[in-house]
Amino acid sequence: MIEDSESRADVLAIAAHRDDVEQTCGGTLLRMAARGLRTAILDLTRGEAGTRGTAEDRAREADEAGKLLGVSRREALDLPDGAIENTLENRKKIARVLREVRPRVVILPYWQARHPDHAIVATLGYEACFLSGLAKIDTGAPPHRPFKIVYASLYADIRPSFVVDITPFIEQRHSALMAYKSQYSNQSAGSALFVPEEEIRERTFAEARHYGLLAGVKYGEPFVQKEIGLVDDLTLLPVQSI
Repeated sequence: MIEDSESRADVLAIAAHRDDVEQTCGGTLLRMAARGLRTAILDLTRGEAGTRGTAEDRAREADEAGKLLGVSRREALDLPDGAIENTLENRKKIARVLREVRPRVVILPYWQARHPDHAIVATLGYEACFLSGLAKIDTGAPPHRPFKIVYASLYADIRPSFVVDITPFIEQRHSALMAYKSQYSNQSAGSALFVPEEEIRERTFAEARHYGLLAGVKYGEPFVQKEIGLVDDLTLLPVQSI
């Protein structure tokens, strides 16, 4: 068991699979760490159903990627890869981690996605955050409910609520993604499904460039929040209108 002070983080990214975070909000985690905030990742599955590589491969790669992202903690649960369900048992598993990490902000995948696991995790994660705050639910740690939940919307065809400037961290984000050699190196397995290795950089940088342009920066990662934003001073609103 990690000591409480070492377990805690300001921002916790929850994802279905190892490498999801690297694709959707890795630059944001790097930016938060550069600001002196503690970050953490919770992967819900271990990759045993993946077309490429093994769960053991993904574990080693996730460890390396986590170091490149500067996270203080990374953990994988044992939910079935490709068959995640929103059950009370699974909500309690996530709540246990939430109560140990005690994040102020939780990042979840957007609720509309091609992969069913991603869509389910959006709801599963939200409900786990709610359950984590219930005092009568026993997980072995005191109740905790995050203040803010945001959704990483990189692959969703929607207008984001806001964009995080990841320009200084784009190369390191790419290195973290490419730590998953079992997934992204050219190989015969899954060659019809996976983007060729030589195209990954171009595609991921183009996506980040698109969202960066929307926010007036070079590279960005998009997010959605369900709540209305609150502004105190109109003169400090970022992003030029004209």
